Amino acid sequence: MHRLWMLKQKGYLPLYLFILPGAALIVLFNYIPMLGLQIAFRDYSFSDGIWRSPWIGLQNFREFAASNDFWRATGNTFLLTFLRLLFVFPTTIVVALLINEVRSFLFKRVVQSLSYLPHFISWIVVVGFLDAFLSIDGGGANSLLRSFGMEPIAFMGSETWFRPIFVLSSMWKEVGWGTILYLAAISGINPVLYEAAVVDGAGRFAQMRYVTLPSIVPIISVVLILTVPGLLSVGVDQIYAMINPANIGVAEVIDTYVLRLGIGQAQYSQTTAIGLVMSVIATILLVFSNLLSKRIGGESLW
Repeated sequence: MHRLWMLKQKGYLPLYLFILPGAALIVLFNYIPMLGLQIAFRDYSFSDGIWRSPWIGLQNFREFAASNDFWRATGNTFLLTFLRLLFVFPTTIVVALLINEVRSFLFKRVVQSLSYLPHFISWIVVVGFLDAFLSIDGGGANSLLRSFGMEPIAFMGSETWFRPIFVLSSMWKEVGWGTILYLAAISGINPVLYEAAVVDGAGRFAQMRYVTLPSIVPIISVVLILTVPGLLSVGVDQIYAMINPANIGVAEVIDTYVLRLGIGQAQYSQTTAIGLVMSVIATILLVFSNLLSKRIGGESLW
């Protein structure tokens, strides 16, 4: 029996060699660095290193839990995440459905290409465009307001306008790219279903509602499950480019707080502790969302 098993595994040897580089990279960059998690339980310093830094237990966790800045950043993180989930996620589905209804092949490709393009533009460039357009001195938006006799608004330095700008810029940049999975799922729908719907007298909108949308529910569930663990990471590249002293009260999230605390103040132990807590919460959210999706719609990752 053992000999038979060995012969069978020998046949899989090329496949094992094929996945070996990827497995080695995962171990090297994902598992070995986990040894550094102990920094969260130490008073870490460069001079002493990880192993010689004194062990202080849960002190780092108590310190960041007592910080008002941390709880402000946590509240902003959940609020901005909720806004992105509320507006960007369903908009992506709607745009995919609308693109699928375009009958002209050439026009459809042009629309897809134009909707994908913003994804490849750096957030630094996007925020630079926003700064120029929304500038209080010479910006297009404020020039338009002045032409109507209205006072200019400091959009990029306003706590009131930060969230709308955050959501709208996220939609403009990422909605088109997010439609790729849904359009691929739509292309795999059996045409017989549409033919049957036409025979039953269903119009274009009815076909979209009763055939297309239900057929892509499984991929919507999977995308939502994969999105949930990342809810605590709102998008540091976008917010870090938009944040400034005037809007920091509503703009600072956990990621920017960790950057400020870690790089700016060299509080490596506290930032590691925060990262560990956020990872645990993200894992819990993943398991919970997978279980909820399985119970409600029958779709899950495992």
